[in-house]
Amino acid sequence: MSDQIEELIREIASKHGIAVARDDPILVLQTINNRLLQDSAAAQQAQLDQFKEELEAVSLRWKADAKDKAERVVNAALAASKSAMDQILRDGAHATTSLLKSELERAFSSMASHAHEARRTALLNLAASCMTIFAVVISVWLLK
Repeated sequence: MSDQIEELIREIASKHGIAVARDDPILVLQTINNRLLQDSAAAQQAQLDQFKEELEAVSLRWKADAKDKAERVVNAALAASKSAMDQILRDGAHATTSLLKSELERAFSSMASHAHEARRTALLNLAASCMTIFAVVISVWLLK
């Protein structure tokens, strides 16, 4: 502090050409002014520190809010994607089922017509066998 006062006395003497003593009232004002500047700087620093803490708190709150919103968006997208995939799988299963059903109906229809034809052939064979047996019985009876 004494170095500052000495430096100030020299500066006043060189700029203004006035000699000032250490007990001059102007130096008292300078000391008061320096003290006020220091107190003001300390108060401003305290306010800046408080502002910094508030900004950090707001930043953390915004970060948490942004994270929550991002999670909700991702979860909604996943749910929509899952729903779309389920719908596509259901549509594919229905298409496969209807295709399989139509193929089976066509195959059963073809098999039914073949079975009907085979039954008719079997009945004709049965009638022919019965006629053959009847003819054999008649021939054996006539030959006796």
